[in-house]
Amino acid sequence: MQLSQEHPPEPADDTIAAETLEASRRTTAPAGLGLKDDFIMALRLFSRLPTGGSPHQIPELNRIAMALPLASIAIGVGPALLLVLGTLAGLPPYFAAALGVAAAVIATGAMAEDALADAADGLFGGHSVARRLEIMKDSRHGTYGVAALCLLLLLRVSGLGAVAAINPLAAGAVWLAASVMGRSGAMWMAVTLPAARADGVSAAAGRVTPTSFGVGAAFAVVLLFVLGGPATSLVALGVALVAAIVMVLGWTALCKHLVGGQTGDLMGALGALTEIAVLTALLPFALI
Repeated sequence: MQLSQEHPPEPADDTIAAETLEASRRTTAPAGLGLKDDFIMALRLFSRLPTGGSPHQIPELNRIAMALPLASIAIGVGPALLLVLGTLAGLPPYFAAALGVAAAVIATGAMAEDALADAADGLFGGHSVARRLEIMKDSRHGTYGVAALCLLLLLRVSGLGAVAAINPLAAGAVWLAASVMGRSGAMWMAVTLPAARADGVSAAAGRVTPTSFGVGAAFAVVLLFVLGGPATSLVALGVALVAAIVMVLGWTALCKHLVGGQTGDLMGALGALTEIAVLTALLPFALI
């Protein structure tokens, strides 16, 4: 059963507004190549941060995958700093965590949140592949979607607030590490699964080669150790890495079984779920 309230205008289906993709198709400027251009492409796909006046290009996941860890740091550093500085300034830790999470939602245009809600509605509210995909395209959220969205925000705020009460710097660091792992891990779906819709945004963005994914994933793991290591331990980092792998492989297998492929919503949902999985693994060690 769907709720009647519509989504905000952004983000639209598959986490990217259709008009934005259409505008990028009309762009005639030559595509830039190199880390800087891939970094800008990643920021434009995964955030609403300003990226300058260079022409927009059709998102290419194979290029984005390698620059995504760096882009994730750029996207997440502001909300993480708000959490840290708010706590150090005397705000209650859970309130500062809520402010940080709100800033992250604004910075990303609620893309992961919208994707998780759509994915939950579609995968668990439909009884056939066609019906599941149809529900995911619907601009309204149902019970599964609302529950998933609320739980995601609650888990973020409660987990980060608990760590911030003890060590605000650790809270910001483990959050950054988890978000980097989440976005990069989600790229695995574009390596192993075809697009579930021929006309979807995910299909237009293309597949990711194992090499591109491997480079991006290796960079993400390095950042996990650099950011999460000082606040936790090597054991915690190992547990977090295993949790991320289990989440990525499990969600990919579920989506293959239920819809036979991947969409932007399913990839965005995996990013959010992997972030929570890594946070879950790191938080007990950060609280010691």
